[in-house]
Amino acid sequence: MASALIYLFVVLAVAAAVYLLASLVFGRGEQLAPLPPGSTPTRLPSADVEGSDVRAVRFQQVLRGYKVTEVDWVLDRLAGELDELHGRVAVLERQLDVAGQELDKARSAVTEGGAGDE
Repeated sequence: MASALIYLFVVLAVAAAVYLLASLVFGRGEQLAPLPPGSTPTRLPSADVEGSDVRAVRFQQVLRGYKVTEVDWVLDRLAGELDELHGRVAVLERQLDVAGQELDKARSAVTEGGAGDE
């Protein structure tokens, strides 16, 4: 029984060593070259984020995926841009409604004024 446990331990140790060596030599299959420590590929313009800007965003890869702080920063920026755009749309829709009401009043005033002259 003890020899079986020793055999299992040796097999696991060899497998772990082979895995670590292979991952160091061949990497994890990333398509992008690793970044220097402390740098980040995450860039967005300071204002007016467009779809192409979002498609071009790249995050620094860490052991278990992407760097959480960078992803959170991008999501916060995009949420702010969306809130700002929704606010602009609401203001423009209100202005359009007011302009439409004023146009209707002007048309009705012209129609009433023109009908009274005849």
